[in-house]
Amino acid sequence: MNERASMNGKICVVTGANSGIGKETALGLAQMGAHVVMVCRNADKGKTALEDIRRESGNCQVDLLIADVSSQASVRALAEQIRQKYPRLDVLINNAGGARQRSLSADGIEMTVATNHLGAALLTILLLDLLKASAPSRIINVSSEAHKTRRIEMNDLQFERRKYSGFAAYGQSKLLMNAFTFELARRLEGTGVTANCLHPGVVATNIWGMNPPFALKVIIALAKPFMLNSKQGAECTLYVATSPEAGQVCGKYFVKSKIVESSPLSRDPKVAGEIWQWTQQMIGTTLA
Repeated sequence: MNERASMNGKICVVTGANSGIGKETALGLAQMGAHVVMVCRNADKGKTALEDIRRESGNCQVDLLIADVSSQASVRALAEQIRQKYPRLDVLINNAGGARQRSLSADGIEMTVATNHLGAALLTILLLDLLKASAPSRIINVSSEAHKTRRIEMNDLQFERRKYSGFAAYGQSKLLMNAFTFELARRLEGTGVTANCLHPGVVATNIWGMNPPFALKVIIALAKPFMLNSKQGAECTLYVATSPEAGQVCGKYFVKSKIVESSPLSRDPKVAGEIWQWTQQMIGTTLA
């Protein structure tokens, strides 16, 4: 990664910060002097990660908030906590996510899309006023090259008609995230708030949880020696969050800390408009 900038005085929120890429991102920001707000679902794991990051960074300005981003009520409570507790917000990193076998969220929504896309979108919209008031500020959505699916079925985004596939649901959720990011970026022009997304690399993390399908266990075991570790996986996020160069661009997709083309489908204005409308309908929050 390029030489790291000082983040002294910057308030940064990182979701999914108790392990993997999220934890390494929070640690990297803390080492640069940022005031880091870790958002974790599990309180015990979150407290352990908090202690680790404070010790390793020597930075005591690292906080922990507990929230489940798959639950819209939890996200709304989280956003209210952030607005009440912090006078500004310089960087929002939507990192929380995962892949899983089919299940439903507390809101009755397919869990992968609820966690990976809708939770991030809702949190972003609820914090937009704070981000605008803190401009220049940044929104960073951690996506994946898995978004490069060749089709999307807008009438079946929760796999209620199609046969469910964890791989397909994960890839679709990241396609939704990218398209939403690009549409959001268009709407943020002139506000001083940037919105970008990125692929962290093929990283050996636990996105499939503790019990992935057997076939996937075999694939992971064979591929793991060739995967990035979590610290390497956090480098692109840290670059987009802190570098002066990335702060000048909006509506882009980064891989290996460089701007690359996201999939044509994710950049289709018609598709992005449909995804934007569907997202607002699903989260019950409107942004003109």
